[in-house]
Amino acid sequence: MNNYITLLILAIFSYLLGSVNFAIIISKIKNKDIRDVGSGNPGTLNMSRNFGLGLGLLTFFLDVLKGAIPALVSFFIFRNKFDETGLFNLSHLAIYVCGFSAILGHIYPVFLKFKGGKGIATTIGVLLVCECTEGLAWAIVAVMAIVAAVAFIYITEFGAMGSFIAITPPAICGGIRLYLYYGTIKEVSCFYIITSLIILLICFFTWFAHRKNIERMLAGEEHPTSIKQLLVKAKSKKKKQLKESKTMDK
Repeated sequence: MNNYITLLILAIFSYLLGSVNFAIIISKIKNKDIRDVGSGNPGTLNMSRNFGLGLGLLTFFLDVLKGAIPALVSFFIFRNKFDETGLFNLSHLAIYVCGFSAILGHIYPVFLKFKGGKGIATTIGVLLVCECTEGLAWAIVAVMAIVAAVAFIYITEFGAMGSFIAITPPAICGGIRLYLYYGTIKEVSCFYIITSLIILLICFFTWFAHRKNIERMLAGEEHPTSIKQLLVKAKSKKKKQLKESKTMDK
């Protein structure tokens, strides 16, 4: 099968996978709809605030997988395939195309009338795979960005800004890496430009999905995200469950 047809099929499947919203599924299992509580956003932070840290982290993990799986599958399918010149590794294009498709699916899901989440966890999954498949040094950048984001949210309680910290450095690294690989090779300039634009679009759409958060931050009205409170609630819930379990045993 033609490489570009294969990529198109993978991109479509990536979009459909991204369109599956686990926050809504999990909240409905709990007999609620995450879109009707808190900020209304079907994502990790709103799930953590309203359903507890455990279900928030489960949502985060599943959303990360939505981005990581398409990126990883496309990497393995295209890693030894090159363009017509034999100079551009098509995996560098495919990994971002499929990742971007999954992110679009999360933000604009076909199953939910194109009204989804904000795409941060899915973007993290995509960028983690993009960096980890390029070597340890790049992987460290992606992991450190996530650590920095968590630390920032813990200290400042600004969830949206912390989200930007998690995705922006790995995206910048991806652009730098592409330039180092192909920036001076005229024969592959088309592939280089397209792939770089996709990285920019990933950042644009995730930032654009947070436009209301940015407006609230500038107005000083942003919903706080207190990791400390979430941890306290999680500990309190665990103690309560243990107490109930001991009572039932008696």
